[in-house]
Amino acid sequence: MPPTTMPKEKPAHEIRFGYIKAAIWKNETASGSRYNVTFSRSYREGEEWKSSDSFGRDDLLLVSKIADQAHSWIFGQAHEQPQDNDRQRTTR
Repeated sequence: MPPTTMPKEKPAHEIRFGYIKAAIWKNETASGSRYNVTFSRSYREGEEWKSSDSFGRDDLLLVSKIADQAHSWIFGQAHEQPQDNDRQRTTR
């Protein structure tokens, strides 16, 4: 019997400027949702597209802009989810 492949988990959100991308990953914990971000740069080698987590001088401004947007998106997610204190206030 051939081995089954697990479907790849997809990020909760992606932000892309040109060849630079941030993938935002959601992790459920006992304390609630937590987010992590990975950054990558796409490049072409011959006919094949590849990905790297190494950035050159000219990439860094885009990485910082994407990091800022990722931070804003994650911050917004925290405010969309009711906190335990908020639930208690609304039910009293």
